[in-house]
Amino acid sequence: MKLTEFCLDNRVTTLVLTAVLILGGLVSFNNMGRLEDPEFTIKDALVVTAYPGASAAQVEEEVTDEIEIAVQKLGQLDQIKSRSSRGLSIVTATIQDSYDKETLPQVWDELRRKVNDAQGNLPPGAGPAVVNDDFGDVYGVFLAVYGDEYTTAEIWDFVKLIRRELLLVKDVAKIEIFGLQPEVIYVELNPERMSQLGIPPALIVDRLQQKNIVSDAGQVKVGSEFITLSPTGVFDSVEDFGSLLLSGEPGGAQIYLRDVADVRRGYLEPPSTRLRYDGNPAIGIGISTASGGNVVEMGEAIEARMLELVPDIPLGIEFGVVSLQSEAVTVAISGFVNSLIQAVAIVVVVLLFFMGLRSGLLIGFVLFLTISGSFILMDLVGVTLERISLGALIIALGMLVDNAIVVVDGMLIKLQQGVDRRKAALEVVSQTAWPLLGATVIAVLAFAAIGTSADSTGEFTRSLFTVIMISLLLSWVTAVTITPLLGVMFLKADAQGDLDPYAGGFYGRFRGALAICIRARWLTLAFVIGVFALSLFGFGKVEQSFFPNSTRPQFMVDYWLPQGTHIDQTTADAAEIEKYLLGLDGVTHVSTVVGAGALRFLLTYAAEKQNPAYAQFLVDVDDYSSVEPLMAEIQLYLEAAYPGSIPQARKFMLGPGEPGKIQAKFMGPELNVLRSLASQAEAAMHTEPNAFGVRTDWRERVKLIRPVLAEEQATLNGITSRDVAAALLEGFEGARVGVFREGDELLPIILRAPDSQRLDLNSIRNMQIWSPAAQRMIPLRQVVSGFETQFEDEIIWRINRKRTITALADPRVGEANPLFNKIRPKVEAIELPEGYSLEWWGEYKSSADARESLAGSIPVFLLLMILITVALFNALKQTLIIWLVVPLALIGVTFGLLVTGQPFGFMSTLGFLSLSGMLIKNAIVLIDQIDVEIGAGKEKYVAILDSAVSRLRPVAMAAATTILGMAPLFPDAFFVSMAVTIAFGLGFATLLTMLVVPVLYATLDRVAAPR
Repeated sequence: MKLTEFCLDNRVTTLVLTAVLILGGLVSFNNMGRLEDPEFTIKDALVVTAYPGASAAQVEEEVTDEIEIAVQKLGQLDQIKSRSSRGLSIVTATIQDSYDKETLPQVWDELRRKVNDAQGNLPPGAGPAVVNDDFGDVYGVFLAVYGDEYTTAEIWDFVKLIRRELLLVKDVAKIEIFGLQPEVIYVELNPERMSQLGIPPALIVDRLQQKNIVSDAGQVKVGSEFITLSPTGVFDSVEDFGSLLLSGEPGGAQIYLRDVADVRRGYLEPPSTRLRYDGNPAIGIGISTASGGNVVEMGEAIEARMLELVPDIPLGIEFGVVSLQSEAVTVAISGFVNSLIQAVAIVVVVLLFFMGLRSGLLIGFVLFLTISGSFILMDLVGVTLERISLGALIIALGMLVDNAIVVVDGMLIKLQQGVDRRKAALEVVSQTAWPLLGATVIAVLAFAAIGTSADSTGEFTRSLFTVIMISLLLSWVTAVTITPLLGVMFLKADAQGDLDPYAGGFYGRFRGALAICIRARWLTLAFVIGVFALSLFGFGKVEQSFFPNSTRPQFMVDYWLPQGTHIDQTTADAAEIEKYLLGLDGVTHVSTVVGAGALRFLLTYAAEKQNPAYAQFLVDVDDYSSVEPLMAEIQLYLEAAYPGSIPQARKFMLGPGEPGKIQAKFMGPELNVLRSLASQAEAAMHTEPNAFGVRTDWRERVKLIRPVLAEEQATLNGITSRDVAAALLEGFEGARVGVFREGDELLPIILRAPDSQRLDLNSIRNMQIWSPAAQRMIPLRQVVSGFETQFEDEIIWRINRKRTITALADPRVGEANPLFNKIRPKVEAIELPEGYSLEWWGEYKSSADARESLAGSIPVFLLLMILITVALFNALKQTLIIWLVVPLALIGVTFGLLVTGQPFGFMSTLGFLSLSGMLIKNAIVLIDQIDVEIGAGKEKYVAILDSAVSRLRPVAMAAATTILGMAPLFPDAFFVSMAVTIAFGLGFATLLTMLVVPVLYATLDRVAAPR
């Protein structure tokens, strides 16, 4: 081969390039970006539209429907989901998988145009609709700031300082504040005084709005200057509110705001969300990394800047770490690098043991060189160091030495036969280069399906294909360049002349066993087919899964109270649960979010939407091994101590997914029918002891108090239903009527009744409302004939514009699939009325979609692999033999998964694909040797035996290095099922390959065995 000749003839140049490759690899490794998990694009955008005062049904019909119609005009749309709740519409637009992070911004611009066009169709009081396309931002640094001796306002002042300073740090993209309970100005009206003085609420609102408006008074020329005019009249302090003149004539009585209302500064009640850290009220700071930034470097830069700010941090202010991705990434990368070093060491030891010191060290050096060169190319194509890419290197390790083993083993045999080193190198490379290249390309194509999958699962694992493609192709290059050069320089072998190097010993015993199998070929094939059939049966007993759970030393506890529960009650329960959690052995910290899920601090974390009846605890532990027992203990305690709630302790996921691994979705038009179907599904789920977290995404119906307007009395008093609604809003929750400017803050001004009335629902009949006709305040009972208590749906979900209610459940222990198989027939037995349908989502759909995405591209790459095999041999017989061996991998896979108790999930599927590539590669090497021996004039039977014996060491070595190289991945929750699939599958299949391929060759070629 010309390339090999060039390297042998230009030794110095080749060795210098080798040194450059090593140094460049080390530099690239240090410069590469680092992440805990690979990125994948969340192809969702939220369209949020407020419709204050409207019920969920009104929001659905008048707002959500209009927005959905507009969104559906997008040609790039894949799916549309909506959540209509009281006063708020949230429409989620999911874009097709074919669009990536480069093309999505243009799609979001088009979405905004569609939504803006629909604004005119919204009812009065609704909107504007806001498009949020940074829904997938990850706040890898999530801190909680708290202090026992400080008010929320004082902590907020400090948080603003921190935000301002940290925004200047390198690689910081944005900073989000979470859990802030904002300050407001409360104007608490005195209805009796207002009635006595004839002051209507509308007058107070008008005066407040006029007083605090910033107006442009223009500028005036004074000589050579152009001076700005800026009149006074805005409030400078809260005390100024009381001096606001409401009414008065010159020389007569003047009425001020303080005469009819109390003005005070306070915090917004009720808050939408709350954050607590170890039982302390806190304000959260979420920091995201700029695109292409290094999260580790950003974390170090933030830490350095925080140390510089220590003199500015008030004594008593504390920082709690909810999530620090830079630290987690450092630990994860360090762990994977250690695993990589262990795997390399294992491979080298195996090589030394089987091939001797010189050969082992030579191949080990080539392995190190290949990995170094891979880092250079990975850096150039933008691959970051994360769980998948480093794991891919470990997976590829065994395969990386395959080509070098074949070349070195061939040279050793030639040298033992007395052939000159240079000639031996050239002959071996000339004979094996193209078969090895074809086999390497086939091994790469085995991973290509995942590399071209456009869905989130494929995107999450894409670096697996990229890294394996780079490293395997580079391993072929090094095998035909530097490997023969080093072989010429360092390999030595005692010349044995015409002596057969494979005579006697283990080789002799293998030859004898193979001869027996060829003679009893039909019995051999029948035995193999029987074992294969048994493995097919056993595979049906293997548990199925999607992605495994995380090994993060942190877990979640979700806590749902009945829908409609006030956030104060949820917070009170959360405070009690916090004390319990912090008292458990092994628990180091507890972060609590109330009213919604937290900021997305992990890419795989799906936050619960805003709901005052919901709380979530993020529990940190000192050791991951304590997570499972703690979760079980906490689950039992919460179920017993809080019987009216739905608690659920669960781990984080390693990959795309969402809460509720089992989801039964019922679709149809009528609310009551949908609720009935979901209730039956819940009942079916409750029959399984292993099911927990059973609920529906519509939650319970909530109470509604409906004042019945006395039309005649209301008309006589000049009062409308809008006036009644405004009076009720001011009387209880409070109405926002303006803002108070204080520095860089805009504090809402809220008009409401005093506590004595506002906190007592019994006072509703005596609530005062302004009568334009009487020009005074009158009791509400004079215009309201009564109050009805009703129940309404507070949440209504739709998918693709169809009302959809979901019954959810998760398994307490084990995988979701066994529980799903028990629940499914019970739920599907529910009789569906005409016009209603049932769909299974959750892990079932996610797994099916991922496999469907793989299945869509597998046939193409399978055809390419077959075509390459045909091209290598220019024959169909050899191709048939090679591909008949591939299914035999299932024997070892089934055995391994059943013995280890690992499920067959998405990563196992990838493992099986890679395993098929390895087996094809081994079979190609073996059959190519058989053809070479026959072409050299050997009798076919002898050629088959000699080829199998001569290829035993390189094939067995390649298998052994791959299998043992998997050892560091066995403790890793993410890769263990893939490692088991490859290790056990390759172990069994290699043994069968070395026996079955020769038997099949002899059978199909009708080679008779000598008597």
